[in-house]
Amino acid sequence: MQASEFAQRFEKVFATRPRIFRAPGRVNLIGEHTDYNDGFVMPAAVGFSTYVAIAARPDRKLVIRSEEFAGNFDFDLDHLPPQRTGSWCDYVLGVATVLQQRGCELAGANLLAHGEVPIGAGLSSSAAIEVASALALLSLGKTQLPLPEIAKLCRQAENNFVGARVGIMDQFVSCMGKAGHAILLDCRSLEPQFVTIPADLRLVVCNTMVKHDLATGAYNTRRAECEEGVRYFAKLDPAIRALRDVSPNLLDQNARDLPATIWKRCCHVVRENQRTTDAARALARGDLGRMGELMRESHRSLRDLYEVSCRELDIMVEAAEGLPGFCGGRMTGGGFGGCTVNLVRQENAAEFATQITERYRRATGIIPQVYSCFAENGVQALS
Repeated sequence: MQASEFAQRFEKVFATRPRIFRAPGRVNLIGEHTDYNDGFVMPAAVGFSTYVAIAARPDRKLVIRSEEFAGNFDFDLDHLPPQRTGSWCDYVLGVATVLQQRGCELAGANLLAHGEVPIGAGLSSSAAIEVASALALLSLGKTQLPLPEIAKLCRQAENNFVGARVGIMDQFVSCMGKAGHAILLDCRSLEPQFVTIPADLRLVVCNTMVKHDLATGAYNTRRAECEEGVRYFAKLDPAIRALRDVSPNLLDQNARDLPATIWKRCCHVVRENQRTTDAARALARGDLGRMGELMRESHRSLRDLYEVSCRELDIMVEAAEGLPGFCGGRMTGGGFGGCTVNLVRQENAAEFATQITERYRRATGIIPQVYSCFAENGVQALS
């Protein structure tokens, strides 16, 4: 979308010229359900973005509108709601709330959002609107914050105001993404390592077009199961604060003593952390064969141990095998629907999209959406 066109649409609504900010969604190449366990992830920002246009008001109102969702929302910045409203505006409202709690002085503003990140596809539309809104709101005040701090505050908004217990990955990559690179992120220290994605690869994201209802509840259940595992291992070693601290050897030594379900959840997280750091090394040296093996292992683990895949995701993963230019793929995101991510040679990407669409349609009767992406930069001001 052209920023000038969006600015014109804002002017029609609010009769003032705005500043515009863009924040991308993301796809996670490997490292799933490890971020809230203080582990490692390797996402990349993609070219689907949320745009936020903003202009100052002379009063203390925060007026929020969207081009995709209904509702005209007006709030008093001096008396923001103490809890979520249940509407899409909660992502913006939550960011405004945590910024003020942080001590940032916010000015009255008219704000218009436009989203291109597919909703419910596991590409983190929520983080994109949070990050774009944070920079937009801060742009009208005197406070400047480093991008990693903004990522933390946006995560806090989603955790404490919206009520989703997400990890830091989505907000961090929306802030810190770098064109042509994935980010190996240590979710404890927040130290990023940028890993070059070979220039002749495309990130082909395949949307199954399904999202099963149990996704949110199952996500919170998985977090609770991981926490139960941490409590067990902390009794053996008080230095263990998260599954990040559990070694494969310690896990194996206690396999018979843990409840079967808890062991499976811990096994996925512990070995997924190792797979993620191994994948970063493989990608950096251009070993796409090894990278593909690790992505396949990750999907099998998510399917069999963490149990967050579903029939449609498994079919989409299987449909990619054997297609020209395909290097590796897996489910991405929280699970129970959404998308797979595939590494595909650029010269084969268009044919790959055509063939996987037909294979999936024949198996499920559903026509998927397939997006061919490059890794993009993180949040930025456009005007």
